[in-house]
Amino acid sequence: MKVCLAQTNIIFEDKNKNLIKAKKLISDASTKGQDLILFPEMSFTGFSMNTKLIGESDNETLKMMSNLAKEYNINIGFGWVKKDDEGYHNIYSIVNRNGKEVADYAKIHPFSYSKEDLFYKAGEELCVFELDNIKMAVFICYDLRFPELFRAVAGKVSMVIIPANWPAKRSNHWKTLLTARAIENQVYIMAVNCQGDMGGQYYSGDSCIINPNGDVIESISDCEGLIDCELADDVAQYRENFPVLKDRRLKLYAELFEKIENVSL
Repeated sequence: MKVCLAQTNIIFEDKNKNLIKAKKLISDASTKGQDLILFPEMSFTGFSMNTKLIGESDNETLKMMSNLAKEYNINIGFGWVKKDDEGYHNIYSIVNRNGKEVADYAKIHPFSYSKEDLFYKAGEELCVFELDNIKMAVFICYDLRFPELFRAVAGKVSMVIIPANWPAKRSNHWKTLLTARAIENQVYIMAVNCQGDMGGQYYSGDSCIINPNGDVIESISDCEGLIDCELADDVAQYRENFPVLKDRRLKLYAELFEKIENVSL
């Protein structure tokens, strides 16, 4: 699979301008023969708590990306804000080249440090899907700090997509945790962040593709742009050669977790 990460300088809360830019990037990726293009978290608005402005009850962005996927014959991953009867949700969707939504993930861990949890409902479901015969999962930004999520899908997927709006002041955490998730779960990591000044924060980007050994194959920092890489679905062979995951003792872990919960300190 030929994968393209779009590290964008998002124009804060200006969906129309960002969508115009996105269409150009999708066209460029398609022309280069890419199979999949991925955009950051909240791709066309930035990390905004202005839910009344950016929330969608009509799935407008989803419909537009679906049409672009069909027009340019490319799979597209993008973030947007969905409004329903329960409230607002920080969503990442994947539409395939036929325009069908194959992944619809709601961020499980809203970033309480910045009060995201006061504006967005937390997701309750993992998202494992298949794209071009490759099994994948997707998590969003702050989810990266919770290894339990990644462990839950380890052994079931070959690639994990992580879109984000992750500030430069914590870029060391970003890089370290991404590498750790690749190594400990023996998966490819495709991490796409935004870049530039937005909403009072500076984002260095540091978007990257990491292999199951923890090697950074491609990366981009401190600029807007596309990076691409052709990935082989060779994770099963990697795990066979170095079979770490088979040594997990899941039943014991569950028993130990239960015991520690009952310990009084």
